[in-house]
Amino acid sequence: MEFRIKATDKHSKARRGELLTSRGTIQTPIFMPVGTAGTVKAVHQRELQNDIKAEIILGNTYHLYLRPGIEILNKAGGLHKFNNWNKPILTDSGGYQVYSLAKSRKITEEGVKFKSHIDGSAHFFSPEGVMDIQRNIGADIMMAFDECTPYPCDYEYARKSLDMTHRWLNRCLKRFAETEPLYGHSQSLFPIVQGSTYKDLRQQSAKVIAEKEADGNAIGGLSVGEPAEMMYEHVAIVNEILPESKPRYLMGVGTPANILENIALGVDMFDCVMPTRNARTGMLFTWQGKINIKNEKWKDCFEAIDPQGTTWVDTDFTKAYLRHLFHSGEMLGPMMASVHNLGFYLDLVRTARQKIEEGIFNEWKNAVVVDLDRRL
Repeated sequence: MEFRIKATDKHSKARRGELLTSRGTIQTPIFMPVGTAGTVKAVHQRELQNDIKAEIILGNTYHLYLRPGIEILNKAGGLHKFNNWNKPILTDSGGYQVYSLAKSRKITEEGVKFKSHIDGSAHFFSPEGVMDIQRNIGADIMMAFDECTPYPCDYEYARKSLDMTHRWLNRCLKRFAETEPLYGHSQSLFPIVQGSTYKDLRQQSAKVIAEKEADGNAIGGLSVGEPAEMMYEHVAIVNEILPESKPRYLMGVGTPANILENIALGVDMFDCVMPTRNARTGMLFTWQGKINIKNEKWKDCFEAIDPQGTTWVDTDFTKAYLRHLFHSGEMLGPMMASVHNLGFYLDLVRTARQKIEEGIFNEWKNAVVVDLDRRL
């Protein structure tokens, strides 16, 4: 993997780059649609590639391990062949599921015992095992196994958790070095900065991660309930330490405004379930603001879903028609809304790249975030 910075903004930390992988080049800043179980919900791969123009998608180690299972993925030749996606894939290691399964897991130094959310069966994840699973999945970018602490979090718990996450990282790196990719494509491992919302812990973690000299670095444990301004504060703290020459991935973020603000702080990669999850309930993101397409006001609105949008949904269909699909219980409604929202998010980062190249990103960002957060 190679990361090249092509341009920087004059009045912020924003940078325009290219991330070269063996399965293609990713333009950054980039948003990565979340395909938790091997599919981006309600979206066909043709739409991801041709309409949304996604350059990389996510899979999730925990979910893919449970279903369809590593044996099936290995027999298929990896996730790329299994789901017919020939561009890069990043896999979350399962650390966030450790966080979300608080009532059905037990964390020890060796790893995490947990119960499947599907059938209650018992399982165990260790740092070494998670590396092996991601090797079998065939992810182009693998994430280190970590513990994502909740918010708020007691300082002493956060400190102990961070120390363990760093010990787990060393085990991940050792296992990664001892093993090889299985399907003829290179793989990279990203460590994850943790430390809750404590400045000294975040700084400590960023220094440890920076010293590993990995292909890229991730920032985890934010966007878990803390105020947005606190998230920005800690991203800025971490990015002062993480090397500028490597891509920075902020995990699980976020709203369109969150993405632009963090690009201004020097973040290159983002993912979030928000565009597809919100789409399935009728919440649309547009350049003019947020729309609840189920509202009465759109019943006879025959204008484009987003006049500035870039997908077939935006240009071929009206708000009135999309509202009709939702109220009729037609599955096409959530499908079209998902394509629209993901198309908007990719258009957002594509436009951000253009503004960075022009050297006017910060000025543009400050102007558009007002509209992006408005409810129409």
